[in-house]
Amino acid sequence: MKIEVLKENLKANISIIERIVGKNLSLPILNNVLMVIEDSFLSLVSTDLEIAIKVWMLVKIIDKGKIVVPAKFLSSFISSLPNEKIVMESVGQNLHIQCGNLKTQIQGNNPEDFPIIPEFKDLEYLLVDSKKICQGISQVIDLTSQSQSRPEISGIYFSFLKNQIKIVATDSFRLGEKTIHMDENVKKEHSFILPQKAAREIMNILENKELPVKIYFSQNQALFELPMKEVDHPQAQITSRLIEGEYPNYQDIIPSQFKTHVTVKRDEFLNHIKTASLFSGKVNEVKISVNKEKQEVQIFAKSQDVGENTSSLSAKIEGESIEASFNYKYILDGILNIKSSEILFDISKEDGPCILRPVGDSSYLYVVMPIKSI
Repeated sequence: MKIEVLKENLKANISIIERIVGKNLSLPILNNVLMVIEDSFLSLVSTDLEIAIKVWMLVKIIDKGKIVVPAKFLSSFISSLPNEKIVMESVGQNLHIQCGNLKTQIQGNNPEDFPIIPEFKDLEYLLVDSKKICQGISQVIDLTSQSQSRPEISGIYFSFLKNQIKIVATDSFRLGEKTIHMDENVKKEHSFILPQKAAREIMNILENKELPVKIYFSQNQALFELPMKEVDHPQAQITSRLIEGEYPNYQDIIPSQFKTHVTVKRDEFLNHIKTASLFSGKVNEVKISVNKEKQEVQIFAKSQDVGENTSSLSAKIEGESIEASFNYKYILDGILNIKSSEILFDISKEDGPCILRPVGDSSYLYVVMPIKSI
């Protein structure tokens, strides 16, 4: 293999694939990046056996071939080079690099030892707006369970239904659901559970991208593919194993009837909860009291170590006066995932699930369970 490439282009693509590379002592080959000349492109591949990331870039090809070299080391070294043309050549299992007056040799490994990445040939795919997928993942990704006792809720649930995709995450204390509407119906309804780590990588790669993403899936794998702008060829692929098991029937916990509907200004509500959190004590409790007659919401928190705090904000209230206590962190997460200027806060009952949602946008809802009152 021998190529010429611009430093900034190479650096940007290495930074994408190196994120899933750790320090694997039992399988040191996983600490490497596989570099392969394919047609007119240089492909870079990394994997941790759960996730694989592959990116392609246009380069000047002098000779074809492939090589495997340490990913983190290569990334650090390329970052230290001047912004000039780089010549890279494989000699045996070593990579020779020349940039200006600098010449370097990096010891590599046998490319045949690198794991085989699964391919998705002749499978149906969905074409989805990359911005919508990225936004949907970002609104639920931090809501997954960190417990390994229930692996099915440690990932992100994707459900493909007719002309929409539902993206869901829960840790059993709160739940987020984002609905993406599509122009065309799916040919076959399907669902899968994607690991949180893979979802983060997809979100990172799709961020600020304009082109639609292709989603392929099989029984135990899923692939997200971002195309290039200039030519009909993939720019990046993220392949991930899927989490086995049945996702819980989460829709059963979403209440359909409410005692109280509260509409508040998002930023004002956010600031009041943040202030109350300073007094919330070791169990993070804040009490939210809704007063229909005064058309205001009172937020109270008390700590034996710090003191207590009471504040109120005006709101539009329909239904009954009511109060309930919450873990302030869960309320904050819900508010931060909503971008509208106003929030609709629906309370089913004192000890029942409540819903936060943006005013004017029915595509997102956030369910939070109350805790024992202060």
